Amino acid sequence: MTTMKDVAQHAGVSTATVSRVLNGHAAPTPETRERVLAAIEELGYRPNALARSLRTTSTQTLGLVISDLLNPFFAEIARAVEDEARSHGYCVVIGNADESAEQEATYVRTLLDRRVDGLLLCPATDDPELVREVSAGGVPLVLLDRTVRGATCPVVRADGSEALTALARRLVGAGHSRIGVIAGPPNTSTGRERSDVLVGALGGLAQVVHGDFRQESGSQAAAKLIDGGATALVAMDNLMGLGALGEIKTRGLRIPHDIALAVFDDQPWFPLLDPPITVIAQPTVEMGRAAARSLLALINGQQPDDVRLTAKLVLRGSLGEAEL
Repeated sequence: MTTMKDVAQHAGVSTATVSRVLNGHAAPTPETRERVLAAIEELGYRPNALARSLRTTSTQTLGLVISDLLNPFFAEIARAVEDEARSHGYCVVIGNADESAEQEATYVRTLLDRRVDGLLLCPATDDPELVREVSAGGVPLVLLDRTVRGATCPVVRADGSEALTALARRLVGAGHSRIGVIAGPPNTSTGRERSDVLVGALGGLAQVVHGDFRQESGSQAAAKLIDGGATALVAMDNLMGLGALGEIKTRGLRIPHDIALAVFDDQPWFPLLDPPITVIAQPTVEMGRAAARSLLALINGQQPDDVRLTAKLVLRGSLGEAEL
């Protein structure tokens, strides 16, 4: 393995001079700096990032712990965080909590041990203990998509209240009196809030079954709601929506003739189905980039405000005549 001493010998300088060049300080002369950079390139030297962080107190690395990497919503957010961080010279290390509080805590603590400069967290539950632990350690923290009880760190999320209320009006206007709501887990902020808004807007016409933001739970919830006489289903995330769609297809039901369907969160293939699926679309790219910017602002000693973006109802064909 090439060392800093090797680079110094190749360039004909001291290791102190190589260190100054690597850390962005001025070399004795521009020519010396060029010799050092040329030696680094020729020898393929890569400085140890962790060792450098012990001297500079910065690793130029952000940690991102997301709830479920298989969920396209979170995958798109992660990509947006990476793109924004890269534009500021930072790398992102991603951990997949897999909707597990235990796995989430393991990843968070591992990232802190790796000395990330800051942490972005999509909480698996609304238990505040882990957030308190991170905050007590003085690590800059931003919550993304979901919040936790009593959180004082910045939060970046989308508000779907207006879109859910508009969706409720469409369903009631189409004559649906038994509307099945496939809600997220009540121990998450998004699981509670989305359900509360829609159920309140439906004025007693809702039947609610809770899932876990996974496809299989969406299928099971849809089965219960259809058996209970629901003529419309609203799934509160895209994976549960896929599960509901699969159950509808398995039963040979036609959308929207036999049952209407809407989903919170979009999928790239939802517009391609027959009929295309009506969704409440979140601005995922904007959320990811805004979260990265908020975290970088914290790292730089600023105090960014919460960011609340707006989710929008996208009418397609799966509600039927009410969309025309």
